[in-house]
Amino acid sequence: MSEAAPTSPPTTTAVPVSKPGLVPTNNVSTIDGVTVRARIDPTLTVVDVVRQLCVNLKIKGPPSDYALRDESEELVTNDNLRKKIRTKANLKLVNAPAREGRDIAEKLTVRDAATLRLTLFSLQRFIREPEFAQEFIGRGGVAELVDVIYETHGNTLAYALTAMQNLMELDYGWASLDEHFILKVVKILSSPQSLINVCRPATVILKKLVEADPVHAPGPQASSSTAAPVIPPDSVYRYGFAVVFEQMRKEKGLLETVISRLGSAETVMCQHSMMLINSLLTHANDLRWEEFITEVERLNVRRAVIRLMSSHTMMEDLQSCILDFQANMLRVTHRKKTMMVDSQNDPKHAAILDQIWATSRLEKESLENGDILKWRKLGFETEDIDAEFADVGILGLECLRSFVQRDPDFSKVAFEQLSRPAERRCPIAKVSNEVVEILSDHWAIFAPGYSTSTTFQPFFLDFNKVHGLATTFFIRMWGESGAARDDFTRVAALIRSQVKVALRSENVRSWHEVERDFLECEYRAVRDRQMKELELEDDLLSKVPVRNLRATIYKESYEFVRQQRIRCLLQGAWFVNALPQSSQGSRDPVRRPDRPWRFMRLDNGLKFLYYIDSNIKFPVRNGLEDLPDRIEVAAISEIATGTGIPPPGVLRDYTDVPPVTPQAPSPLSFSLISVHEGSLADQIAPDASRWADWTDGLNMLRRDGGHVASKETAGFVQALTEIGLKIKLLDLSGEMVEIPSGLAAGPPPTNTDFFFSDL
Repeated sequence: MSEAAPTSPPTTTAVPVSKPGLVPTNNVSTIDGVTVRARIDPTLTVVDVVRQLCVNLKIKGPPSDYALRDESEELVTNDNLRKKIRTKANLKLVNAPAREGRDIAEKLTVRDAATLRLTLFSLQRFIREPEFAQEFIGRGGVAELVDVIYETHGNTLAYALTAMQNLMELDYGWASLDEHFILKVVKILSSPQSLINVCRPATVILKKLVEADPVHAPGPQASSSTAAPVIPPDSVYRYGFAVVFEQMRKEKGLLETVISRLGSAETVMCQHSMMLINSLLTHANDLRWEEFITEVERLNVRRAVIRLMSSHTMMEDLQSCILDFQANMLRVTHRKKTMMVDSQNDPKHAAILDQIWATSRLEKESLENGDILKWRKLGFETEDIDAEFADVGILGLECLRSFVQRDPDFSKVAFEQLSRPAERRCPIAKVSNEVVEILSDHWAIFAPGYSTSTTFQPFFLDFNKVHGLATTFFIRMWGESGAARDDFTRVAALIRSQVKVALRSENVRSWHEVERDFLECEYRAVRDRQMKELELEDDLLSKVPVRNLRATIYKESYEFVRQQRIRCLLQGAWFVNALPQSSQGSRDPVRRPDRPWRFMRLDNGLKFLYYIDSNIKFPVRNGLEDLPDRIEVAAISEIATGTGIPPPGVLRDYTDVPPVTPQAPSPLSFSLISVHEGSLADQIAPDASRWADWTDGLNMLRRDGGHVASKETAGFVQALTEIGLKIKLLDLSGEMVEIPSGLAAGPPPTNTDFFFSDL
């Protein structure tokens, strides 16, 4: 039951009820400026509450034309009504979302600047509400909004783009966007003169279009790999990388401008640009993949990201995006490594080989038997150049070209090796390929789509440069050790050992330390250290078949851990509601949240996180009945860690949480970040295992590619890989082994002339 008493001043007295102490009182204001104090029965639906308010206040018109909002304009629904009543929120009786949608769609046709700006400001707030959106879309509002985007500029354009961005959070209503609109957004982004508040929503819109790929459409067609999915006419999953990139090609400066914004002092703009690049890398299709990656490498996006890694002002906000980029570049590197060189049919491959040969300044020879001596002079074993790169692919070809270009004395090195006896020559090209294999093993580039790095890897992003240093070191060790042709494997093991040392702890080491380890380390020191390592290692593990087996088991282990993490999310867990770290700079005293505990659980469809806030922890039943509130998983763009301050006194119940100062963020805290809404939730896990389960589980659910955030998960994957590998090598499966059901005793001895040996 809802009771209300209207008065002119907002401090009116509530209408008496039978048990007034049990029902909180809410202030409710109307469109006419009247404020009442109402005791609202929390068991009623919002429709019933609005109907009774309209009757008591004698509001004209049908009650269906009205709705309730709080002071922040959040719509009151059946899901949050009890919370609004409990917290005594100030409410407003306003036009219903459907009525607002109809009115705003009509107002968009008026191009008066002041009216349009105000209309768009309201639109960007209301468009996420389903009832509003359905009415707005049904009234042709999307077409009017597109026209506004074409015709306006400045802040008005920013409001319009933000409204479109918020509309695209829905999985319907924007299927009418065509290539002309995409090109318009591309042009807005590629213009260096565009305002930051215009570029932010434009970047998110382009990212959303890239991810609206038919293969990601919900339903059974999304998993079909044998044929192109059939998309309904009104589905928004009709765009994807191919459609967006086709328009991007018309504006040559787009990628360059987006990458340049990675250095922007405006952190949100930098973050949006990083997310767009990650989405493009994740969803690039086979047809345009090589063209896109070539352009990205030409613009040296790796260097821009490395600079972000060293930027202390942005690192925390962008950490998740940077780790996503690392995972994407690992996939790119693996794909290059598995793409075969085809010098006969691919002009680009032939051009790179010609460039390498020209830089060497060597001359090919014709032997007496009619054979041509060319590539063997550079250290290849045969003249079949495509087969020589069979194990390292395009990656090996590009690394060799980079090495040749970086060393101004390369031709001298090549001539020097040719001047030696054939047995003593260092096979430079073979060395280059071997270093690619060594670095690939070091950075685990053998499982596409699976990355367990939890820290920044700036040296990995500079793969070619590290390859050049390691190749030069290989050649120097070859000479200092007096190696011959049969010693190649021995020297390669030496280099493998040095790579582990030089690239250790790369998230905290500087580049000059890596250079020093490769350029100044003497052969004897490396050899002595390697001999000690060999005492503890099994040489079998470095064999190619074993490395391939490890790659297979690694992928299986990763998928197993991924499923385990998601099962933990489905089971649910209790967390502490943390204070956002941003409150440290606030002058307001740190206060405990209204309800310090939160239980969260992922639904079986993997689309929503359902939760409830409580003063105490209580047994939560299976299912979602006890969890009234929810967060959409698709709205989570980043899982930030170490972001929450523990409320005073709450963590005393947590025995596993390390002690922290009152104003310091908890190491077990994490935040669910939305692109435009900021933090959707700030939680503190009860222990490191629960923290790893949820941060990594949520990362692994993300559509735009995720990464492992905890060392615990990475350790599990590595441990399962090592255990699985050893079991395979020991052949403990029992297959092909005959186990007897019993033992035959045999005949007894014929005499007693025997004794039992002590040995």
